[in-house]
Amino acid sequence: MNKLVWRYVGCGVEGQRFLIEGVDVSNHEWRPTDEPSVEVDDPHYKRTHNFPVWEVESDGRRIRFAAGEFSNCIWGYYRRV
Repeated sequence: MNKLVWRYVGCGVEGQRFLIEGVDVSNHEWRPTDEPSVEVDDPHYKRTHNFPVWEVESDGRRIRFAAGEFSNCIWGYYRRV
């Protein structure tokens, strides 16, 4: 998928609280989706990464996002534009 359709929304330490649409995704089970991995750019170090697309469910809502490790225990999060 074209990396231009994915927007960086932040990064955090593994296990640290991270909100997407008001939902703490670190506190939910991440389920893999059938979508292919997406190519994204790390805005801090300008490196390209391929991250899988995940889904969490909270209060009947499904939230999809791409996420993966930038470096040891540092995770980057992206949302579809």
